[in-house]
Amino acid sequence: FQKLRGHQCTYVCAADAHGTPIMIKARQENCLPEELVERVSAQQYEDFKTFDIAFDNFYTTHSPENEKLTYQIFQALDESGHIYTKTIEQAYDEKERMFLPDRYVSGTCPRCKAEEQYGDACESCGATYTTNELLGAVSVLSGSKPVWRESEHYFFKLSAFSDHLKEWIKTANLHQNISSKLKEWFDTGLHDWDISRDAPYFGFTIPGTEDKYFYVWLDAPVGYLASFLHYCNRNNGVSFDDYWMPGTDAEVYHFIGKDIVYFHTLFWPAVLEGSGFRTPTSVFVHGFLTVNGKKMSKSRGTFIKARTYADNLDPTCLRYYYAAKLGPSMEDIDLNLDDFVARVNADLVGKFVNIASRCAGFISKRFDGKLANELEDVTLFEKVSGASEEIADHFERREYSKAIKKIMMLADLANRYIDEKKPWVMVKNDNQLDELQLVCTQGMNMFRSLIIYLTPVVPSLAKKAQTLFNENDWGWSSATEPLLGCKIEKFKPLLARVDAAQVKNMVEQSKELETAPEAAEQDA
Repeated sequence: FQKLRGHQCTYVCAADAHGTPIMIKARQENCLPEELVERVSAQQYEDFKTFDIAFDNFYTTHSPENEKLTYQIFQALDESGHIYTKTIEQAYDEKERMFLPDRYVSGTCPRCKAEEQYGDACESCGATYTTNELLGAVSVLSGSKPVWRESEHYFFKLSAFSDHLKEWIKTANLHQNISSKLKEWFDTGLHDWDISRDAPYFGFTIPGTEDKYFYVWLDAPVGYLASFLHYCNRNNGVSFDDYWMPGTDAEVYHFIGKDIVYFHTLFWPAVLEGSGFRTPTSVFVHGFLTVNGKKMSKSRGTFIKARTYADNLDPTCLRYYYAAKLGPSMEDIDLNLDDFVARVNADLVGKFVNIASRCAGFISKRFDGKLANELEDVTLFEKVSGASEEIADHFERREYSKAIKKIMMLADLANRYIDEKKPWVMVKNDNQLDELQLVCTQGMNMFRSLIIYLTPVVPSLAKKAQTLFNENDWGWSSATEPLLGCKIEKFKPLLARVDAAQVKNMVEQSKELETAPEAAEQDA
């Protein structure tokens, strides 16, 4: 959307590569962690491309750039007095002979008493705590009760950044849900952050040590900087400092899931502030995805992998369905498979694409593919083009569902117009051919404006429409300028209806994947 509006916008990401889960998974597969993350990252990138997620740079957190920046940040924090060491008691699995990360200890939340919670935070009430505060703790790896052993760890003085963070929050324009959660954390007091882990561990070693590693949640967000640095190194004229040093007028936004709000709105801004980098302009947070109103389930076939979906259905349909439900809050959205079929077929295919299919054929067959030199109803076209800024504002505010609703209302106007004019009747009367060309040109131009508005949501569909109109590049303002007197290509179906049988087959394949050897690979 931002690029369509003419803004310079760079979209970067990096695959998380470090941590105990990677190390254990690699051990199970009898390969090096580096080999595992390289393979999984490549698969993720292919899935992203399949779903039209177009990164300017997709990288990995296990990179020389990330290692260099992580060391630089650690050194800056240490020199400014924000790092200290202390001896702590830590959960240790005697059967596996290793210290247990927070996520490998399970028990009952000490605050709300929810069961089967991780050792660092409760997914039920949002409380954070230390592993030894967890009630009835057991090792996720062996099921045994962990013992407690002493180990020297490195800590970041998060508590020293309370005032800085409160000031950042005032300017970051965070959603009310996030601000409310942050207030709860401030009210209970910020705790200094343990940024080290003991060997064995897959990650970057802490300088001056041999058996201490940076906790994955220190170097993982640094991956944003590292991926952008990698992009800058391959694109002359793009300056890393122009984006990441204090005082810049560049804007930096993070899009994350609600389970990692704590890291991105407290630890990360504080680490950046303390190490001499700028803080994010804002952090945008999405909720979780449920399927048919319930948590994803392998036994029900609703733990659907991206590749399984793409093998059965068009990713354009899923992008549209999600956008039709998404807003700026942290609320979960539900993929109701019956509703998915009904909405895509009724709105995207039956209502929207139908505009072009009802008009383009007449232009090709009766007018050699040439659009008329004028519109039949300028006022009607202006209702569509005049909605440009309203729709742009919805996108800008991340009110995607409102943008979709407005676009579909305009599609209704276009379809009513075609219904009233009845081009299929006009074509039978030679005296009405001039009017037929005008009417179909009107319909095609309304479709063109609407697909430009939908380009951020359904880019592959928009690309097909560009081919239909013999155009290469659109800007947002193109939607307000009618295309007249030009030749268009012969119409080809732009999007097929979703068959319920395809959905059923996808669900059945997802059940089959539960027992397949590679089924757990995505978890890595």
